[in-house]
Amino acid sequence: MSAPEEPAPYGGGTPAPPAGPAAPAAPAAKRVRTHHLRELKERGERFSMLTAYDQYTAGIFDEAGIEVLLVGDSASNNVYGNETSLPVTVEELLPLTRAVSRSVRRALVVGDLPFGSYQASPEQAYLTAVRFMKEGGAHCVKLEGGVEMAPQIEKLTRGGIPVMAHIGFTPQSEHTLGGYRVQGRGETAERVLADARAVQDAGAFAVVMEMVPGDVAAQVTRELVIPTIGIGAGAGCDGQVLVWQDAFGLRTGRMPRFVRQYADLHGTLLQAARDYDADVKAGTFPAEEHTF
Repeated sequence: MSAPEEPAPYGGGTPAPPAGPAAPAAPAAKRVRTHHLRELKERGERFSMLTAYDQYTAGIFDEAGIEVLLVGDSASNNVYGNETSLPVTVEELLPLTRAVSRSVRRALVVGDLPFGSYQASPEQAYLTAVRFMKEGGAHCVKLEGGVEMAPQIEKLTRGGIPVMAHIGFTPQSEHTLGGYRVQGRGETAERVLADARAVQDAGAFAVVMEMVPGDVAAQVTRELVIPTIGIGAGAGCDGQVLVWQDAFGLRTGRMPRFVRQYADLHGTLLQAARDYDADVKAGTFPAEEHTF
């Protein structure tokens, strides 16, 4: 008689079903679609969005009820170790998008188009977005820019690709904008409003507003029929988004003003790693129960 098979030692795959009588099947999760976000806005209900870059965090956030998961170009900083979002490539983001899209049952998965992959022309934008939909399994894509990106948004939406826009502070334009600066103060508020109207008219199903004064973001939210998603744009938006490593304390150091940290994962992992290291060096791990 052969020995029973052990679980895969490095994670992954579908967990084995529990022994004994089969548990009743869980009801099928209802996939969040772009129109559901607009319906939430119409009912005055808010929704949440987080970044995700791997199967485990994606599955946890999906189980928690987060409506939208963004495979952001912020992976450049939070996965690949770059200082900014600019260096990350399509080839680097596609495997992360695939991992997230394969790991959720309910959440809407957004693929973030990286710098240089869509700005040249509507045709370039379309070809890049198709890759995120076909190879990455994204349900929609996000791109940065307002009035100037209207032709790209129109091209994508006419071609069947839902687009989430991103206005205000746009990280891919940090050098043009002079660094991480709030956008839309004073006389420049009208530019944010014009960008918001332009992306809606071009066909975007939602718009992210980053580092925009709260009163301006609230005005945009009132004027638009599509949902708004804030990050550093106050409480008047229809939804909110944060980078998960910021929100849950995996990243340390000075946080942006708009971040609230809900956990200290850095501290938890650091202590766990120290405990493991101490057990190995003391010879207390592996113990008898871990030995075949």
